[in-house]
Amino acid sequence: MINPQEWLEFGQKFHGHKCPAMPMGLRVGAAAMNALGVERARDGQLIAFVDLGDDHCATCFADGLQVIMGTTFGKGNIKKTHKGKWAVIVVDKASGKAVRVTPRAEEMLANKQTSFFKDYREKGIPASKVPDETVEPLVKNVMNAPADKILIVSEVFDYDLKQHPHSFNSFVCEECGEMTVMEYGRIKGDKKVCIDCAAK
Repeated sequence: MINPQEWLEFGQKFHGHKCPAMPMGLRVGAAAMNALGVERARDGQLIAFVDLGDDHCATCFADGLQVIMGTTFGKGNIKKTHKGKWAVIVVDKASGKAVRVTPRAEEMLANKQTSFFKDYREKGIPASKVPDETVEPLVKNVMNAPADKILIVSEVFDYDLKQHPHSFNSFVCEECGEMTVMEYGRIKGDKKVCIDCAAK
């Protein structure tokens, strides 16, 4: 069983500040892995489709997912669906099984009524500037609450994952001199160029 408590300190260091959303990502990620019976992805064994969008509160949630599940931007096994929600579908590539986990709406709404949001975040104050005595109770609540009180975990289901092989082909752009993945190359006149140089 994956224990999210073991990842909190590292998660906060990786994330850069204390808030309730990153720990919620830890709890959600742990619940997903435990439901699937899998370990943290050292390579690309898991893929996470997270329903976050851009420019809204609590996107910090994704850092908790990255930390605990090993689904990272660098490995390319975490994808935003841009739905503006805090749910995630986690797929185990080996088995083709998946699970959907989401924080309970009532827990998310309760957090939004706290001083952390009302007196600080909604007034534009960065999370790193919120007093510890204001945010620490929220972190403890997320980390210590029974899973069924704060999470909804679906039944495990089959997932038809379309996989694409990684490209190892590249070239040097003939205008800017930067390495470019072949599949992203363009032809400009008689030159092989990158997307940026093709647009000039």
